[in-house]
Amino acid sequence: MREKTMKLVVTFHTTAGAMAMEKLCRKEGIEGRIIPVPRCITSDCGMAWCAPLEARGDIERAVEGRDIDLAGYHEVMV
Repeated sequence: MREKTMKLVVTFHTTAGAMAMEKLCRKEGIEGRIIPVPRCITSDCGMAWCAPLEARGDIERAVEGRDIDLAGYHEVMV
């Protein structure tokens, strides 16, 4: 079983937003992966982007000016 650590979890209003984030992060070389939304977070969509905490600045810069429907940024144990 994987050891839980603090991660940045980005939630979305739509599945399309989650898929757009995955595509953008892959293109920009930003580390992370799609995960089910953790129970401690509510979301309109059941998918979230999980990344190291230190990737937050890169993610915020990459998303800026793009039409990705984010619900929020959360720092949680995953």
